[in-house]
Amino acid sequence: MTDVADLPDDVDALKAMLLSARAELRGRDLLIEKLKLQLMTQLRNRFGTSSEGIEQLQLMLEDLEITRSTEAPAAETEPAAMDKPVRKPLPEHLPRSEHVLPAGEACNDCGGKLKKVGEDITEELEYLPGRFVVNRYVRPRMACTCCDRFHQAHLPSRPIERGRPGPGLLAHVLVSKYADHLPLYRQSQIYAREGVELERSTLSDWVGKSVALLEPLAEAIGRHVRDGTAIHADDTPVDVLAPGNGKTKTGRVWVYARDERPHGSDAPPAAFYRFSMDRKGIRPAEHLKGYSGFMHADGYAGFEELYRSGDITEVACLAHVRRKFFDIARATGSAVATEAVARIATLYAVEAEARGQPPDTRAALRKAKARPAFDELIGWLQSELPKISGKSELAKAIRYALTRLPRLEVYLSNGNIEIDNNAAERGMRGLAIGRKNWMFAGSEGGEHAAAVAYTLIETAKLNQIDPQAWLTNVLSRIADHKINRIDELLPWNFKA
Repeated sequence: MTDVADLPDDVDALKAMLLSARAELRGRDLLIEKLKLQLMTQLRNRFGTSSEGIEQLQLMLEDLEITRSTEAPAAETEPAAMDKPVRKPLPEHLPRSEHVLPAGEACNDCGGKLKKVGEDITEELEYLPGRFVVNRYVRPRMACTCCDRFHQAHLPSRPIERGRPGPGLLAHVLVSKYADHLPLYRQSQIYAREGVELERSTLSDWVGKSVALLEPLAEAIGRHVRDGTAIHADDTPVDVLAPGNGKTKTGRVWVYARDERPHGSDAPPAAFYRFSMDRKGIRPAEHLKGYSGFMHADGYAGFEELYRSGDITEVACLAHVRRKFFDIARATGSAVATEAVARIATLYAVEAEARGQPPDTRAALRKAKARPAFDELIGWLQSELPKISGKSELAKAIRYALTRLPRLEVYLSNGNIEIDNNAAERGMRGLAIGRKNWMFAGSEGGEHAAAVAYTLIETAKLNQIDPQAWLTNVLSRIADHKINRIDELLPWNFKA
């Protein structure tokens, strides 16, 4: 323990010591949680349990390991080093692609002729679609015959410093986990069948370091989303393991989407994801800081503070209104609910006609065709409500519609906004599918990493870009890329 007398008087030095101590404690906490989970796994394997329970333990371990790798200070602490996997030689059966990096023909200092005195060989495991290969970099060590100065070419830049995975392999692991919903321990099993042994902890380390490297690109996508005149917002719950007690807390994954294709804009579509441990209204306020424009959203009360600021105008979602009537009509055959669905379909028919048209044309079509149907829908719902039981599900649906429709009315006069929030709901679809495989997240840091990965992968998909090809290209360049030119790496600037 450090004696008080040994502590420095300088405030900055004390702050640095405090940050270092926090990082060390964070690293130890993660290791303790990991060891607890490993012990649970051993006990369950010994005494028997369902395969689903074991899978969840594996997934929690993944998230803890990813968290450790994304947090650079914690990754450098002694406990993390104790748990570092042993590096094994790359399999001999894999094909080698040799790249000789010459040092030159003459000494840079005296111009003398160079002679070879040895060479260094570095092997990198790479993944091409459908197969593993090994890139073999040969760097001859050359000595000047005149001045004995040594010369050797530098290794090409690598995504993970001193790491052995190539950019294609890192991209493949990321896309397999976050787009194809293959947990890392399953990927490890698949690779083992191909004769390539990659421990789950190794893959977790790669994912964490890759996400940390790619995070500025996700932030650039977030800025692009906030630059739009209208965005789509939604959130979904996710259970997160609470450290120390093995129980879970409910966190939230938020998506903010920009998609201006319906009104003929050539602005690239994008989806920006964020994670928080609660659903407080301050979270979207933090995510959308500096944004001014329209926001399509459901009736979440936490958004109200944003609307009251005057910078953001609410646009309600007709799909939410329709869904309530559709469910009632399907379950009970209610004539009122069925007619409500039919009236809403009239509004969507106008949208089908307006899709892809310039904003002025869309606004004109809506004024001529949608406005009368919209006003009639509200009047009809008001007349039907007194005729039915106030406690019925149908009455609840009508009251909900009468509350939300006035907040949707702005779409009738503005061709830049939409009739519903389906763009955001589509952005949650991939996450919802993946959640069936992992059920809950192992840590807050792991969920933050997932939000970064989803931002990159889902935005690439929105732009009809193969996320694996794009991420391979980005990971081969981003380590040397200037941060003030990060927009050059965005998916819509990528050419396969």
